[in-house]
Amino acid sequence: MRETKTGHDTAHTSRTATGSRYEDWTESRLAGVAWHHFREDLLVDAWRFRPLPPIGRERLRRWPRLARAGVRWLPHAVVIVFAVILALAEAAAADWHQPPLIAGFYAVSQTLPVGMVLLRPVGAWWLSLGTTALACLTYPGPGTIGLMAVMILVTLRSRPRVAVEMWVVSTVVVGLAVSAGNPNDFVVVPMVSFITACFLGTAVAVRGWWLARGQVAEQETLVADVRGRHTLLEERARIARELHDVVAHHMSVIAIQAEAAPYRVEDPPGELTRSFALIRESAVAALSELRRVLGVLRFEGAEAFDAPDAPQPDLSRLDDLVQGVRDVGLPVEVARTGAQRPLPQGVELSAYRIVQEALSNALRHAPGSQVRVEVSYVLTGVGLRIVNTAPTAEAQPSPGMGHGVTGMRERATMLGGELAAGPTEDGGYEVAAFLPAGPADHPDRPDGGGGTGGTGGTRGGAVSLGKAPEETA
Repeated sequence: MRETKTGHDTAHTSRTATGSRYEDWTESRLAGVAWHHFREDLLVDAWRFRPLPPIGRERLRRWPRLARAGVRWLPHAVVIVFAVILALAEAAAADWHQPPLIAGFYAVSQTLPVGMVLLRPVGAWWLSLGTTALACLTYPGPGTIGLMAVMILVTLRSRPRVAVEMWVVSTVVVGLAVSAGNPNDFVVVPMVSFITACFLGTAVAVRGWWLARGQVAEQETLVADVRGRHTLLEERARIARELHDVVAHHMSVIAIQAEAAPYRVEDPPGELTRSFALIRESAVAALSELRRVLGVLRFEGAEAFDAPDAPQPDLSRLDDLVQGVRDVGLPVEVARTGAQRPLPQGVELSAYRIVQEALSNALRHAPGSQVRVEVSYVLTGVGLRIVNTAPTAEAQPSPGMGHGVTGMRERATMLGGELAAGPTEDGGYEVAAFLPAGPADHPDRPDGGGGTGGTGGTRGGAVSLGKAPEETA
């Protein structure tokens, strides 16, 4: 017959299991665990070489670039300066009855461990504790500032358990040394011990805050990286859709023309009909394959590729774009050089988007500046140069993710071109790009060296792509 466990039996079993776990922690086991931690923290770690690393770069992202190199080593500089000041203070406070050699020895022995904390923190504490105990045995009224400073610095570099262990050992050793060497000074030991405990508790809290800040900085860096990749994928998806609209239109025209061509010829040969049918099938297959490949870059919930929301812009609408920027208060000058002509639709679209993004960056990051847009038509393509002067007002914080140049570079690279962006010598910013395109078959646009609404200055040749320092806007 199967026995059934009641709720009372289950609760009793749970209490028994819990009790057995606590019963395993006998006094001997607690002492063994404490000794193990003490040995690992204060004995083994005393010989371990643990240089203090500089402040991580992710913590200094908001600092000016020129100040980052110095700030990274600021903790090391503070410790060294404090050690020098402590040495001078110990030497000045030495008993004038002491021989100079003895006074110098105690001053150095009190401050040398402070600098040693940068390399071997626990070993520095043992050295400081030994010299402090020796001073308590030989001369009355020794200062414990050096030992206290070393304990605080070690606490900032170690786990909280080490602070408790150091405080207990230091209190016992210094108390015994004072009792043996200067019994009259023993009354100050409890007070100094309490003050030291308060400082160590504060150091533990500061260390916890610093570690939390570091974790937050790492998470912010990770989130910024993820957002950057997400922005890049979004930009690629937008480019993919625009390219699909351009290429799909031409492929559809090819398919329709191939299907209609045999009907325009009276009694077409069978071979000609089969050739046009093959062209149509290839165009339809290429269109389907294009949709499948470019669909990989789409996001869930994005609109279908079949119909664009609006006609895709090109350089013929550049004047409207510039006028919209002028309307919000940013003066823009346009200069066109070379024989203006229709370019492939993908090149026109990418050129328009690059100018649009560069003007948007100038609006956000360079208020009060003046912008010049140069469009240079050459036989092999089109050159773009958008440069703004230094801002005359402080830029407001921008909600953007700072990946505008990334998207522009993606567009240029996609077409086999190149793009460079970076600050100018006068404090402004320059974007220069070249988009390759073959010579036009029908250069039906009129030549126009003058810019709309600008000075209309002409500059022959393509835009130079000098390698400016590349920065995201």
